[in-house]
Amino acid sequence: MSPIFDWLLSQYRGVDTHLIVLELFGVFFGVLSVLYSKNNNILVYPTGIASTLLYVYILFVYGLLGDMIINVYYFSMSVYGWYVWTRKVDEKHLTPITKVTNKENKILAAIFIGSMILIGIVYQIFDKWQGWPSYVDIITTAFFFVGMWLLAKKKIENWIYLLIGNIISVPLYFYKGLSFSAFLYVFLIIIAVLGYFSWKKLLFKKIQTV
Repeated sequence: MSPIFDWLLSQYRGVDTHLIVLELFGVFFGVLSVLYSKNNNILVYPTGIASTLLYVYILFVYGLLGDMIINVYYFSMSVYGWYVWTRKVDEKHLTPITKVTNKENKILAAIFIGSMILIGIVYQIFDKWQGWPSYVDIITTAFFFVGMWLLAKKKIENWIYLLIGNIISVPLYFYKGLSFSAFLYVFLIIIAVLGYFSWKKLLFKKIQTV
């Protein structure tokens, strides 16, 4: 057995089997969701909903309240995004990929600051402060809140915010012992980069044909 594999298994010693199984299913649906997102496919939402519901329970058990609330928020944004993505802007065209406007930048700032305050209050109310992981969790929550709002709106900048959140999440999840999820975030970093350039081509193509 390789040292890496042995270390990976050691992260799950003493953990209930059902939690490991649920995490693996959460990772599976999460991978499907981001792949569909990269390809601008509406199936990003049903697969994303399945993943978020699983992670709400897992993260509550592990005490990562910020990330738990992220997934509750993801669920609501997935329902909203499902509606926006299937809404027709005219008789033939669905909602297109666009860039963030100056007005929307103000909304992003409000979501970012508001989410940090909200998660901080949640940690305080439930007395779940765990040192630096809690502060990192709050910051990643802010990036993911903004990223998911932008994804629901089909804004290309969603990939930038999600990329930053994914990068920060990797060491946090390894530290908390959620190794499978940490590897998922490594994968999500790659997909965020590919997704940005994929959407950029679609956006450029739209501009050229308008």
